[in-house]
Amino acid sequence: MKEDFRSIEFAPGKTISVETGRIAKLADGAVMVKMGDTMVLCTVVSARDVKEGQDFFPLVVDLRESFTAAGKFPGGFMKREGRPSDGETLASRLIDRSLRPLFPEGYYHETQVICQIYSSDGQNEADVLGAFGASAAIHISGIPYDGPMAQVKVGRINGEFVINPTIDELKKSDMDLIVAGTKTSVIMIEGEMKEISEKEMVDAIREGHKAIVKLCEFQDELRNEYGVEKREFVAIKGNQELEAKVAEQVGNRLKEIVGSGLSKEEFSAKLKEVKTEVKEAITSDSEFEEAGGEIAEIFGKMVKDTVRNMILEDKKRIDGRGPTDIRDIWSQVGYLPRVHGSAIFSRGETQALISVALGTKRDAQSIDTLFYEEDQTFMLHYNFPPYCVGEAGFLRGPGRREIGHGYLAQRALKMVLPNFDDFGYVIRVRSDITESNGSSSMASVCGGSMAMMDAGVPLPKPVAGIAMGMIVGENNTVVLSDIQGEEDFMGDMDFKTAGTADGITATQMDMKVQGISFEVIEEALAQAHSGRLHILEKMAETISTPRESLSKYAPQFVKMTIDGDSIGAVIGPGGKVIQTLQKETGTEIWIEEDEHGKGQITISADSLEKAENAKKRIQAIAGQLDEGTIYKGTVKAIKEYGAFVEIVPGKEGLLHISEINHGHVKRVEDFLSVGDEIDVKLLKVEHGGKLRLSRKALLENDEK
Repeated sequence: MKEDFRSIEFAPGKTISVETGRIAKLADGAVMVKMGDTMVLCTVVSARDVKEGQDFFPLVVDLRESFTAAGKFPGGFMKREGRPSDGETLASRLIDRSLRPLFPEGYYHETQVICQIYSSDGQNEADVLGAFGASAAIHISGIPYDGPMAQVKVGRINGEFVINPTIDELKKSDMDLIVAGTKTSVIMIEGEMKEISEKEMVDAIREGHKAIVKLCEFQDELRNEYGVEKREFVAIKGNQELEAKVAEQVGNRLKEIVGSGLSKEEFSAKLKEVKTEVKEAITSDSEFEEAGGEIAEIFGKMVKDTVRNMILEDKKRIDGRGPTDIRDIWSQVGYLPRVHGSAIFSRGETQALISVALGTKRDAQSIDTLFYEEDQTFMLHYNFPPYCVGEAGFLRGPGRREIGHGYLAQRALKMVLPNFDDFGYVIRVRSDITESNGSSSMASVCGGSMAMMDAGVPLPKPVAGIAMGMIVGENNTVVLSDIQGEEDFMGDMDFKTAGTADGITATQMDMKVQGISFEVIEEALAQAHSGRLHILEKMAETISTPRESLSKYAPQFVKMTIDGDSIGAVIGPGGKVIQTLQKETGTEIWIEEDEHGKGQITISADSLEKAENAKKRIQAIAGQLDEGTIYKGTVKAIKEYGAFVEIVPGKEGLLHISEINHGHVKRVEDFLSVGDEIDVKLLKVEHGGKLRLSRKALLENDEK
């Protein structure tokens, strides 16, 4: 094999290069993909034999970063890459979801795809390069595969679409959309956008697909030049005799169950009852006494076919709804008294309990990855405990699914958040799925929007989400609104869209069949738009605008500006002054120098009074003392003629004996001692910065 890079310009100014035959030659397929100076090695290995009893496709996809790729060290104590970051997990999911539909049905060979980033230029992201490379590695290998597939990112700057925008270009873009597909159709979509219309969404997908076609044709060229012969694969045929026996035993009972509008629990119980009867009847025959597992598999396929046929032929769903009907919705806010905001959102048998915490800048999540170093000021964490589906199980850390669902909901909501510089709070939304029968990530969007409004977060408008499904038949296709669990499992598409009444803010689409036409995408988006407006109306019955004030339990903020020359005085030697201020006032204070050299100070506390007290003291240190203002000071020294009171660290004023109390004061010691904390009023800032203080101005005069 050659050891040089082959290149293609797949979009204006965008070139991908591929090399194979030099690195990882023992893998079934391996390519090094390069764009700019970002390089990703993509490898695939698939077992030649299937494990005994294997009845699913064990595909594992991992995209991993190497900090050395950018000449960096990992942050923290350990200087070696550890568990995958959320970013790596999300990129791995995107690749997995794009590849999985393209393996032949019944292919159960253990398969692993690894995409390792070995060089990063800090501009060309590696996620879509990894997806393209993974497909290319499989395509040139002997592994059975119905590809090729390619993945691109679509941005839009000043109304013009940009394919695979750089990180700097993305900052100016109003969308960040990943599209995956084959030469003929779209397989997967995921992204965020600033309230774009359904038409704009379709236009973006079409633009991305143009580049995908070129990249797929390029992979065909690579296969023609470097590919090896595909392994022979024939899916194992079912036992037709056993299938006939199961069908005979089941009779018309499945049609009666599927069409009776049962709840999830009732539906599952009825199916279990029939399945048990069928297994007992057939396995009583000695010829089939070991066929219990196979009978269960055949029964499951019969249920799936029955559900699909009823939808295709009768336009009727398991729970009795029509294709466009939305399940019953109810919601409540303010349910949890001590959190900063809360909501319950229930749609059918799916329920999310949402809680919101508002924090200071020090609560931000530090993100240190190969491509990004930032403080994340908004986060949404999604939890899916086993009880929500009526099961018992171990509580582990978040899995790939939980990370992916939470990130989708986070993307949907972050597009309408106020600017951090204006609002100043770090926001954490926690979504706990307490009941689940489909669309739990979209319930997290709806509930998250309501909970933040309950917390007083100034959202300009609410956000709702809906999950769409699709059943593809031989002669027709039916698009379903607000799918439940069985429809997701037995259907051909899961298409989630979230947004406001004015446009889409996030989307995610997965296909189980090999692609979807643009006509069906347009139909699904139009149907989703109607569903989203219905859900927003239901949400508005509970809450439609943010609370006028924040929770009394939320941190209180005060912001102020000081001259750059005063920053050092406020911080003090080794941070001594600011640390003393924080301790004595019960606040958190942080200072940043802006582009104009001014000191931007943010003070947070659990009460506004504490924050204002700290502000006064900082003003004094910075020479911004206001005559007539009251300060809490400490008596530092006592003289015959009065006392010296420190009103802020390093700033003392004279409290003359005549200003200690109404009436005659013979001895200062009769009223004050060194170390006393007293309130004083600043009467005047004299020439040279001397301060004149008064205590009696704050006392009632009993002599009047």
